[in-house]
Amino acid sequence: MLDIVIDTRQAVITPGFSVKRILPFQLRRMVGPFIFMDHAGPVSVPATTNLDVMPHPHIGLSTVSYLLDGNVTHRDSLGVEQLIKPGEVNWMTAGKGISHSERFEDPNILSAGGLEMIQTWVALPEKDEESDPDFKNYAADELPIFTDKGVWMRLIAGDAYGLKSEVKTSSPLFYLHVELETEARFGIPTGHSERGVYIVKGSLEVNGVSYPAGKLLVFSKGVDPLIIAKEKTTLMMLGGEHLGDRYIWWNFVSSRKERIEQAKEDWKQGRILLPPSDNQEFVPLPEDKSKPAGGPEPGALS
Repeated sequence: MLDIVIDTRQAVITPGFSVKRILPFQLRRMVGPFIFMDHAGPVSVPATTNLDVMPHPHIGLSTVSYLLDGNVTHRDSLGVEQLIKPGEVNWMTAGKGISHSERFEDPNILSAGGLEMIQTWVALPEKDEESDPDFKNYAADELPIFTDKGVWMRLIAGDAYGLKSEVKTSSPLFYLHVELETEARFGIPTGHSERGVYIVKGSLEVNGVSYPAGKLLVFSKGVDPLIIAKEKTTLMMLGGEHLGDRYIWWNFVSSRKERIEQAKEDWKQGRILLPPSDNQEFVPLPEDKSKPAGGPEPGALS
């Protein structure tokens, strides 16, 4: 059966740039190790609009940037500069601390409605929360593809349907991009204790009930429903094994509340370095209005 259906909420990333926020949700903060999920776009704004996300910090998680359309330039405090393109996996592990920026440097893409991106955060196991930061780009042709009648699927990370991705992860999980033609039938991955299906475009029927785009369907363990596409539909499927509760505040995730407080001070004091090729501006620490770590994050960035 369905455990919960989560509707997207609007979240402002920078002035003029809003996204659909999916996770965390008050009644369901995580699905497997996935603790955060945003859906940006399709974006269509005047070419003069600046949607850049300035350098900002992370700890205790991996960010996963996956583009459906357009491109974005990633720069981080390790010195990595990477143009992110559709179908690639960009896996940045923050560990004990990293900063990065996301710059939209092709204004023609934004004005033509050609940017669409899914951003997720994957919590790290406690033993890896203080690991050294890392960034890895995986080209689209490095990722497993599966096709069947009316079905196209890319395994972004983890294992599902007998396939295994070479993307390095820290815990058991799966993450999939799925395209379904009208009336195509599909199942959700088995072998994982927590599983979710986010409807990017189109609509699904599950157990006789229709669900439109903008909903995350979270399924109970052991339930293996048949999914029927009611029209041409794009899905992101994700889940895995639960790692235990996590605190989240702004861009910081940790199993320890005091570690969140340390990260706040580290950013204020400049102990988390800026990207060497993008160090002229940064996002300041938001004002803390006594909102406890673990509550809804104030305008998280990925």
